[in-house]
Amino acid sequence: MRDPQVSFGTSIGPGRTGVLRAALRLVIVLVVAVTVFSAGFLAVMATEGREYTWLSAVYWTLVTMSTLGFGDIVFASDLGRIYSLVVLLSGALLILVLLPFSFIQLVYLPWRAATRAAQTPRHLPAGVRDHVLLTEIGPVGHAVLTRAAAVGHGHAIVVDDVDTAARLQDQGYRVVVGPVDDPATWRAARVEHAALVFTARGDAANANVVFTVREVTDAGHVVSTANSPDSVDVLELAGADHVVDLGEILGRAFARRILSPTAQSSPISTFEDLIIAEASASGTDLVGQRIDELDLRRRCGVSVVALWDRGTLRMPQPLLRIEEGTVLVLVGRSDQLAAYDHMHAPTTDGTPTFEQPVVIIGGGRVGRATARALETEGIASRIIERDPARIPSTGEWIVGDAADLEVLRRAGIDDTPAIVVTTHDDDVNVFLTLYCRRLRDDVEILSRVVQNRNLVTMHRAGADFVLSYASTAATEVWNTLRGDDSLLLAEGLIVFRVAVPDTLGGRLLRDVQIPEETGCSVVALSDGDGWSTDVDPDVPLPSTGYLVLIGDDEAEAAFLHTWVHPPRRRWWPLRRADPPAAPVTDRDRPAEPDPDAPRDPSTA
Repeated sequence: MRDPQVSFGTSIGPGRTGVLRAALRLVIVLVVAVTVFSAGFLAVMATEGREYTWLSAVYWTLVTMSTLGFGDIVFASDLGRIYSLVVLLSGALLILVLLPFSFIQLVYLPWRAATRAAQTPRHLPAGVRDHVLLTEIGPVGHAVLTRAAAVGHGHAIVVDDVDTAARLQDQGYRVVVGPVDDPATWRAARVEHAALVFTARGDAANANVVFTVREVTDAGHVVSTANSPDSVDVLELAGADHVVDLGEILGRAFARRILSPTAQSSPISTFEDLIIAEASASGTDLVGQRIDELDLRRRCGVSVVALWDRGTLRMPQPLLRIEEGTVLVLVGRSDQLAAYDHMHAPTTDGTPTFEQPVVIIGGGRVGRATARALETEGIASRIIERDPARIPSTGEWIVGDAADLEVLRRAGIDDTPAIVVTTHDDDVNVFLTLYCRRLRDDVEILSRVVQNRNLVTMHRAGADFVLSYASTAATEVWNTLRGDDSLLLAEGLIVFRVAVPDTLGGRLLRDVQIPEETGCSVVALSDGDGWSTDVDPDVPLPSTGYLVLIGDDEAEAAFLHTWVHPPRRRWWPLRRADPPAAPVTDRDRPAEPDPDAPRDPSTA
């Protein structure tokens, strides 16, 4: 049944009743005005010694108010002419301005809203499956949908507001209108066939969404954000497969990077018994060398699979030279990474000495999480926060604006080994990063951004390390969905596993030229006795076993298309008896998020 508030012209509901009442009030005002002006007409005509009927008075009033001015009934005195001007101006205001405006507000706009509501989908077509369902489109949701579109899978945004749905539909998103706490809405969105449900509202609203979805189906993945660590358990109890606590994730990532400012490898993720780690080349003998000159596979068994160059991801081309600010992305076992650390960071425990506290700008969730992560490693920190209400009773806090030089000096900017900028406003973060870099050109500056488009700007401002709110959360969501066969490390960087195809078994890697053909690089292989990163291009590949490759979405698709016939794994880790239908591509290419659209909850 249609909502009576959006079914203009079909039923008498609360919205329709309000329109009728407003229209009735307008008619009453018009009748009263005509009656008063007609009575005045008769009174002024009486002063001139002439008499007219009420019908003639109403006729003259309407002709004058509508500015028609036939001239068949006119005043002879100045008083009458002045009165005519009063009626004329009042009528122009009432009939030519108020009436059209009222018509637009009371008739046209409700009709237009009802028409748009009728055109806004309330269910997805039969056959849609393996799609991504979201409850709103903020920076994180936009990043998730961008990756879904990159691999050719559909999406739908479930919203309970018709105007929001219509605006998102105009931007090119697929939407489903209905209350997000109603199981019928999720059935209409075909949630039982969805690959992923992602909700990024407030914690209470997220719990309601998760619980409602799990009332309908146990299939698919349900992922939720959490604004408070205390909400993680509740969301998991409600049925969430994974809860993204971005404050803790970003805080731990900042702390991990601070604790490894040298060439020591810093694990960022694991892939079975392989470890993916980052290592800075700054201050080491690696700077200036070409990739083919490193010979790390022979020396310690690790593989360089990618390089970060001030926010830009580069694949390891043989002739590419390592610069001072380059960060290596390494893959290897724990013993191999330990050998790398021994070669480039020969310290007893690998932890640098911090004689002065780390300065953290912003006392929100990210700032507090960073301080907690540092504290567990015995590293002191000092947080700058200008809102006294956010300051707890424990820890070192400086109340003030970080744009004030005196506040920064009281926090210890002159001696600190690192500065972490964690506010939730990208403009503020760019400003503070630029300011701190001008004050200290030798300090390590770490910062965060909400929008991915500001990553390059932040690096230009002087940040050594930048974490994207949207990209980090989307990576967490995507890895939950992709399962055990692949791992999304960062924007555009995927490590994936595939069984050795029959077309490659027994052949030499040097002969098949996988990087040139597909854009992927083989970083490890397994013949059943564990993983080896020492992949010799002159040794035939085993007929049975697995390969671990690295590349982007397009490279992975190219590898599967070129060497795997048919593909041995699917994009979505679902196990269903019925085959998936063709991906829905109708208006599935996401647009840039509307700045007025609902945003993901900020972390600071």
